[in-house]
Amino acid sequence: MNRPLLHILRRFGPIGGMERYAWELTGQLAAMGHQVDVLCERIHADSPPNGVRCIQLGEAAPKPRWLAHLRFSRRVSLWIANNQDQRHIIHSHERTAVHHVTTFHGPPFATVRDRPWNRRTSLRAQVNLWLERREVCGAQVRAIVPNANTIGAMLNHFYPCIGDRLTKPVTPGVSPGPARPDRAVPTNGGVIGFVGKEWKRKGLEIAISTIGALRRTRPNLELWVAGPAPNEVEKLFAGWQGGYRLLGAVDSRDIYPEFDLLIHPARAEPYGMVIAEAMAARVPVLVSDPCGAASEVSQAHGTVLKIDAPESAWIDAAQALLAKNNSLPGFQRPWEQVAQEYAAIYDRIANDHS
Repeated sequence: MNRPLLHILRRFGPIGGMERYAWELTGQLAAMGHQVDVLCERIHADSPPNGVRCIQLGEAAPKPRWLAHLRFSRRVSLWIANNQDQRHIIHSHERTAVHHVTTFHGPPFATVRDRPWNRRTSLRAQVNLWLERREVCGAQVRAIVPNANTIGAMLNHFYPCIGDRLTKPVTPGVSPGPARPDRAVPTNGGVIGFVGKEWKRKGLEIAISTIGALRRTRPNLELWVAGPAPNEVEKLFAGWQGGYRLLGAVDSRDIYPEFDLLIHPARAEPYGMVIAEAMAARVPVLVSDPCGAASEVSQAHGTVLKIDAPESAWIDAAQALLAKNNSLPGFQRPWEQVAQEYAAIYDRIANDHS
């Protein structure tokens, strides 16, 4: 059944992982015939997708982030109090107090409880913990949706109040893009790609060390780095004599066909859209087990290693993947499927109250 839906997020547009998820999801829901409104600070695109109606509250100071979350939540609650259509199912992607459905796009802030006491007792920590508990334990909340298995497990651990409101993960979709053509990788070369602006968390240093060691037997092997500013990471290649390219901020979907392997040895990664995108482009992947998308990596698509695996394991796995000449199956996860999974959640909520 088609329903009136209100999605809430601060920035509406295809400009980041969470934002693209909400952008694609709302567009697909509208295409399915749902009435979709989005309440945001502002839209970061020329126009909403597929007739989605966008309600802009106006931008506020983005930092400190805990205060920005608090202020946005209060503005949303005020708008809802004055404008709410009682038929709306309210779906939030932020720390709000009025939603029926909330999606967690990253690990819960409650992981701070495992850190030193001074990190747990700051004003920032206390406000974020209060906002998050309200987000998951509020009386009006009907569904809490993680976007990866790892996030769901953490939510269940830190918030026993969730109960059966915690749903199965609804992982991000993948938009179609250019695919890597079938080709044999030269035994003395190849191109390994790393994609990630937050390069420290995503393991660029492990990638550099691994590819540097591989270049002893593959002297023409190259590492291409997309995401971070070149001047920020150039120093990490001080001992290299060529063999790398720093691409800066580029649309990674345009460069996947040039990769013979994607390496993503992240220390912490709620999902890792680049992994799914690379597999969809028929690029093999070598990733660490903390990545939420690691559960999507089949033997045909690549290899998952423990983040603390020795360097020799990363080298051997990369070598084996580069040596494979077989064509990879394309990974498929259309956004329409994501929207259908949410539609089933909305139906359940509506039926519970009918």
